[in-house]
Formats: sequence, structure tokens, C-alpha cells
Amino acid sequence: MATILRKIAEQLLSRTTFSNLAMDRARDAAVDTIGCMIAGRNDESVAALTRAFGAEIAQGGEARLVTGGSASSSLAALINATAAHALDFDDNFHPARAHASAVLVPALLAVLTSGKVTSGRRFLEAYLAGLEAQAAVGFGVNPSHYNRGWHATATVGSIGAAAGVARLLGADEERMAAAMSLATSFACGPKGQFGTTAKPLHAGIAARNAVDAARMAFAGMSGRPDILERPQGFLDLFGGDEASGWEGLTFEEKHIIESRGTVTKRHPCCASTHRAIDALLDLKQEHELAADDIALIETKVGLSAARNLAYPDPTDEMQARFSMQYCLATAFIKGSLSLSDFTRQEIERPEIREFMPRIEMQSYSAEEERGVERLPHIVMVTMRDGRIYRKSRLHAKGSLEAPMSYHERKAKFTDCLRWADRPSSEASFQRLCALADSETLSCDNAFWNLISDGR
Repeated sequence: MATILRKIAEQLLSRTTFSNLAMDRARDAAVDTIGCMIAGRNDESVAALTRAFGAEIAQGGEARLVTGGSASSSLAALINATAAHALDFDDNFHPARAHASAVLVPALLAVLTSGKVTSGRRFLEAYLAGLEAQAAVGFGVNPSHYNRGWHATATVGSIGAAAGVARLLGADEERMAAAMSLATSFACGPKGQFGTTAKPLHAGIAARNAVDAARMAFAGMSGRPDILERPQGFLDLFGGDEASGWEGLTFEEKHIIESRGTVTKRHPCCASTHRAIDALLDLKQEHELAADDIALIETKVGLSAARNLAYPDPTDEMQARFSMQYCLATAFIKGSLSLSDFTRQEIERPEIREFMPRIEMQSYSAEEERGVERLPHIVMVTMRDGRIYRKSRLHAKGSLEAPMSYHERKAKFTDCLRWADRPSSEASFQRLCALADSETLSCDNAFWNLISDGR
């Protein structure tokens, strides 16, 4: 019987045609990720990496850096993917419980080295392959894997992205399975690092792992093709007590991006806050609520979400992204959240700090969550005059069920470029949106110039 990795590789290589819908959604995810990568290039997490590897960067290399200059493909994947995830504005992918695109897009860009040319369509097809691989790997271990405390971006993301890179490099089934097997040996990343610069580093490590694993596989390195399911393999060690394994794994005719989609982030903070933010903003608009009239805001979220949001009294911008109290208070008072709300100065604003103690968070119990893939996040607002308003959200804005419009996506891209002190125009966004039509995608042409300097 075929191993799980071989089954995944066979599926990815047999899917040779993609619907227009799948390609459009892949393009949107890639453009969104590039915007986040540009926005994150000046973040401290990225600055630390450029200091750590300054000597190597000074020597140059065959892959481009979003920070400027070039480096090895491995180092470029590390730095660019860290930038993509640095501000927690990049998309989510529920089937993998991961920030799939922040790993995939920079990893694929990193192997577009000097002299190597591909088409925009082949790039997006490789992205779709990597996304489907992440979903398949996640199928066997999640949600138990994620709830156990593993950051699936760093674990599932490494394995799935290795398949996408291998696809872009022209791998056969054996090499693709080998790349995923080797990436399994690299996989790590505890969620206990959330709220620190190690969290975006996880995406960088995963992208680097994907690139390195694929290149090693092409050089003849291999691992066990049954490493996911065998004793002392990925499921055994990383799955958790309730992981089901891959016995029921099937692949639909529709690509996973068509049936499940990615979740484009509306707010630049941990996704665990998003449904509560959307619900609170709904209530504010529907009932014309004012901050001074509110006595208490209570939220009920998933168990893993509550664990992720470990900073009720954040002391820096990274902690603020993982604070339900800060995110809800700021969103309510300002009416929205933008990248400029996550600075040292902003998180100390008196009106925000005064409002935060009125926000409480509790979680569903493990028993309530057992056997249910998703439960709604609930917000209940108690007014000083005794009135109570309640709202639940099963899906955040930006999901397949509540998609962002073209204009909303463009506004987000503009916010990202503005944060990076980069000029933005309708033309630059449209040129990136024409990615699928490019016949000559490489690190040497106008596409990368648009990423690195806006021209």
C-alpha cells in the first residue's frame, strides 16, 4: 500500500489543470502575502536576522531579499518569510491550522534564483500544490496537533511547502515524497513563543526548511516515505491524543482553495481575535454603541484561541497582537484596526487602557469542542443601563463565507506599502494582480523590482 507521502505526491503531480477560480484565489493569496512581506521588512524580527547573517548577505547570492540585496535561496526564504509573518497580517488556512501563504510564497520566490525563469502560472500551480499538501498533512493531525501546542505554520507548513517547492523545481513523485519526508525531520515550533519575535521566525524557518528539503531531495538525500504514519513518526510524536491519522484522507475534484479557501486577514493581529472583533464592530454599528455607555464586554472563544491570546496587559506591540483586550478596545474606539495601531506609543493611549479592564475572555471547554471542527466566537456587551447585546461569528471577514472585495484587498495592500514607506498606486497593485499572465517570472525582472523598490 502506498505511504501517505507518496499518496500526497501522486495527487499533486496528477493535478495538472486548475480552474480559473483556483488560479484567481491563488493569485489573490500571493499578492496579499507579498504586501505583508513588504510591510514586515522593517520589523525588528527581520532586522535581527539581517544583523545575524550580515556577513552572508554582504557576499550576495542568487535569491532576492525583500530588505534589498540578495542572499542564498535558503537565507532568502528565511528572511522573506519572517517578514511576511512579522506583523501577523498574513492569511490563515484552516485545513492546515497554519499561515500557509507566508511560508509558501517566500519559499517559492526564493528558488526563482538568478538565471532561472518560470511563468506566473507555473508559480501559482506550485503554490496550489503546496497548499493542498499542507491540507493533506494537517488532515491527519489537526486539531489535536495544534491544540497540543504546536505552531502548525512551522510544522505542517514545512512539510507542505516542501512539496510546493519540489513541484516548482520539476520533481517526480519520488523526489517530492523525499522532500516532504526530509522536511518532517526539520519540523518544530511551539506556540508558547507567541507574542515574541520567535513567532514570525517560525514562518521563516518553515520556508527555509521547505527550500532546503527540496534541494536536498534533488541531490539524492531521502527519508522514510512512511514517516508521517509509522511508529515514532510525525503522527506518533506530534499528533496528540485525539489525532485521527490519514485513513480517511481523500482528494476532491475541486482544489482545496475552491472548497475551503484561505482567510485574508482584515485586522493586523492574531486571527484568534478576529471573529470577536468583527462581532463587536457589528454590534457597535447595529446599535450605535458608545464606549462610555458600556459596563462589560464578554467574549467566548475556542480553547486554543484563548491560549494564544496570553497578554491581557500587553507591554509591547508584539504582545498587543496577541491581546484580546487591546485588540477589542482599539477596534471599538477607532472603528477599525490598522498597522499603525501596533506601536509602543499607540498601545499606551489612555482611552484604550481605560477601556481594556472592561473586556473579559473565556473559552469553550474541551468537552464542548470535542468532535466539532469550529464553534462560533461570541461577544456579549452589557450596557450601564442593563441592556445586553449578543453576537456570534462563525467566520471572520476575509473568509470564503465573508470575502473581502477587490477594493478592500487593495486598501489593505496600500496600508502595507504605506507602513513600509513605499509609494503605492493602483498601477502597482494591478501589475501584481497580473501575476498569472507573466511569462517570464524571475528574480532578475520587473516583478521582483516591484517587490523590492516599487518600480
